[in-house]
Amino acid sequence: MASFDQSTPFLLLARIHVKPGCVEEYLELARVTDAAVQASEPGMIHHTFDQDPDDPQAFVWSEVYANDAAFSAHVANPPVQHYLQKHAELGDGFSIEVYGTVSAECRELMESFGLPLKIFESKLGYSRV
Repeated sequence: MASFDQSTPFLLLARIHVKPGCVEEYLELARVTDAAVQASEPGMIHHTFDQDPDDPQAFVWSEVYANDAAFSAHVANPPVQHYLQKHAELGDGFSIEVYGTVSAECRELMESFGLPLKIFESKLGYSRV
């Protein structure tokens, strides 16, 4: 049986909703943030920003982290901190879903943002990432 802990990859989905009239500015913010993450975070092994086909103001960040340390590095990264500050101006919704097992410390860090959070712990399976 596979063992899942702070050293295993996990998937995070951040569901975003943008205020009316702010989509273009938000897309630019997301583009700049994505480029900075790609350049500075080797532990982020998948990072996309996808638009909801039914709501042009709704988006999802799909992120795969190599491990808990990669998540800690992500939220401490200055461009990500800037993104979160700008989201407060441009967005009106932000919730997080995690698929995978994280440590108690990582869970506490995720909870510290005060955003709606749901963690689906892995019980079986494997990862080739």
